[in-house]
Amino acid sequence: MASIYKDASIAASPEAVWDVVRDVGAVHTRFAPGFVIDVALEDGARMVTFGNGLVAREVFVTVDEANRRLVYSVRSERMDHHNASFQVFPDGSGSRLVWIADVLPEAAGATVDQMMQAGIEAAKACLDKLGVRAA
Repeated sequence: MASIYKDASIAASPEAVWDVVRDVGAVHTRFAPGFVIDVALEDGARMVTFGNGLVAREVFVTVDEANRRLVYSVRSERMDHHNASFQVFPDGSGSRLVWIADVLPEAAGATVDQMMQAGIEAAKACLDKLGVRAA
């Protein structure tokens, strides 16, 4: 199994970042515009269209308000297993966004890693605009 870890230091408060992460229908407008170009909500899931043309159905596992953690799973014919989470932590005057995914087959890990790297970069660029760290 491939286990992929990405994180980013964000200039905005944990509350501001969590408000965006938990807005599951607005990934394409508030969280990672360009990386994600469309989201269609379904009962307990969302269809996500990525900038590279890939479409994935993400099933919500939990939106944990107390721990600022969103967990989802992708179900597709390309992967036997995919489970991922975003979690927002306080980090100085800003926050840290952590994104972890576990995927099978292991060979899918390289593609997922590349997508997650592009995604965390897009999210950081967008979320940093929400606040500025104190010097």
